[in-house]
Amino acid sequence: MAYLSGNSFFVYFLFTIIFGLGILHASAELQRFTHTPKSDGSLSFLVLGDWGRRGEYNQSEVAFQMGEVGEKLDIDFVISTGDNFYDDGLTSEHDPNFEESFSKIYTAKSLQKQWYSVLGNHDYRGDAEAQLSPFLRQIDSKWLCLRSFIVDSELAEIFFVDTTPFVQEYFTESEEHNYDWKGIYPPKTYISNLLKDLDMALRESTAKWKIVVGHHAIKSIGHHGDTQELISQLLPILQANNIDFYMNGHDHCLEHINDTKSPIQFLTSGAGSKAWRGDIEETNRKDVNFFYDGQGFMSVQLTQTDAIILFYDVFGKVLHRIISSKELRSSM
Repeated sequence: MAYLSGNSFFVYFLFTIIFGLGILHASAELQRFTHTPKSDGSLSFLVLGDWGRRGEYNQSEVAFQMGEVGEKLDIDFVISTGDNFYDDGLTSEHDPNFEESFSKIYTAKSLQKQWYSVLGNHDYRGDAEAQLSPFLRQIDSKWLCLRSFIVDSELAEIFFVDTTPFVQEYFTESEEHNYDWKGIYPPKTYISNLLKDLDMALRESTAKWKIVVGHHAIKSIGHHGDTQELISQLLPILQANNIDFYMNGHDHCLEHINDTKSPIQFLTSGAGSKAWRGDIEETNRKDVNFFYDGQGFMSVQLTQTDAIILFYDVFGKVLHRIISSKELRSSM
């Protein structure tokens, strides 16, 4: 179960009220949540992205397999890498799409744990702040979505980053899509504050495992490919602070790519519903360990010495396995 540490509950309460009124602008303060690990100190969770389609495009089938794996691993929580509701986010905090695409789909007992979620670009096309509203937690207590925040579970610290405002094209394609930028302007200030706060939090972290989660891929061979704004602005901070994994969605696939300049491993889990066969942009990159162009999800198991990460397809079959050791820092 997730708890707000210290006096953070009161701060978070005030933050959500002020934020909901639109008074805070260009703020990227990282809220911190404490999530107690298992009694043996280990941690396990599932990672899913790009899913909310009222059960269609195999969303329900993926949800079923998540429930099976979640029970087997006795997961502590679930991470959503964004694009939570298609096609254009939620219209308001009263939008029935919230329950039709979330509460009524992920019904397995093992999935009734805390869900930590970030916003994707499709979420910004609706009422982005609706997904951040505490009112949704009254409808379904397992839902928790903020722009950027930290989950501290002693063994690991997970840093959630709001990546959509980094992408310049979203600010210039207004004729095709409308984006809800309330609370973001001016974007340069927002991004600067976010990067500063993230860098400080990462430098101060003493966790055994440091994981960063965003919606957009830093590196991908899928439809959208590498996100150049993240390569130039976010990646240097991650490299300087020796993070272990960057996890994202956006491309509707599963993939595992190595960083050529650091031990960081880039893990895409954006296959929660709609996916396209053959939707691959590059095929000859030497840093790519695994790519799958179908629906599925990812599991993560952490101990003091090892991380075991598995990718599953829509039938629950294990497609790819990563084993990373803190001593050897190797994967296979």
